[in-house]
Amino acid sequence: MTDARPSPTAPLDDPDRDRVVPTDGRRLRGERTRSAVLDEAVQAASVHGLEGLTFAPLAARVGVNKSAIAALFANKEGLQLATVARARELFAHAVVAPARQAEPGLARVGELVRRWTDYSRSRTFVGGCFFRAAETELDARPGPVRDAVVAVRREWEGYLGHHVALAAAAGDLDDDGDPAQVVFELDAVLAAADGRSVLLGDPTAYERALRAVRAQLVARGADPARLG
Repeated sequence: MTDARPSPTAPLDDPDRDRVVPTDGRRLRGERTRSAVLDEAVQAASVHGLEGLTFAPLAARVGVNKSAIAALFANKEGLQLATVARARELFAHAVVAPARQAEPGLARVGELVRRWTDYSRSRTFVGGCFFRAAETELDARPGPVRDAVVAVRREWEGYLGHHVALAAAAGDLDDDGDPAQVVFELDAVLAAADGRSVLLGDPTAYERALRAVRAQLVARGADPARLG
């Protein structure tokens, strides 16, 4: 993948998004190095922030020359943008892809929420949700990296809101004409669970979040028997 920015033409749940295209040996080695660097970078950024990413420590941890990383990403902003894109891929793999087993609409909403709690609980990123941390770090810092994080946030909310709207259209949720409000409330609960788990080490945070989401959906007309 050469473009570090999220692609507007590849939806969050596109199964071909991460398909590897065969290439020559030198480019393949470069892609392997790039992948190893980004796998390290997303974990480091989840703890120390995107501003904390620098070439030398990453090179030491991955076992490559600093110049190799510079050749791959050009500058710090290029590395940050590529790190956001890799975090998006990992998030989609952990949350969105497995949730496709559920039927579109209410069942998909419930499965997305469960997968999100699993993603945070299992520490896909060692510092908790990568994007929650990045949003806090970058919320008042305009620029391409913030724009990339915002794009992922809007993509996720749009996808979740789409399935809320499908549930309302099917009569599984009250049709109040405002899926964005449901998404807002669900997101607030999930963010609180991640924060309590990471900061406070609260072992009950995710179960409390799932109960809160269930109560929110039932209050909006969902059949409890369909929520598992």
